[in-house]
Amino acid sequence: MVGRLTREIEIRNTEKGKDVATITLAVPRSFKNMDGEYETDFIDCILWEEKAIRTKEYCTKGDIIGIRGRLQTRKIETEDGNRYRLEMIAEKITFLTKHDSPKTAKA
Repeated sequence: MVGRLTREIEIRNTEKGKDVATITLAVPRSFKNMDGEYETDFIDCILWEEKAIRTKEYCTKGDIIGIRGRLQTRKIETEDGNRYRLEMIAEKITFLTKHDSPKTAKA
């Protein structure tokens, strides 16, 4: 899947101390709708540990990245009942936007 980052990356820590980031990719569809326009899907992706850290170091909002991974459904319990959320778990990330110099990690 290839798309643009919709916001800056924030890394959080799990209860077990692992780094994780949830990003959203804007992925354009390859075909036009009935109005002759291309639509965009917004896909949530989970990045663990080193993938989260490196992506935050080198990418910023609007950058194009490619993600290879697996789909996962997560159950969310709400007052109205259960909802399910589809997410992609990143296995490999490719940075596709070229920068003059890499973004440096924030201390």
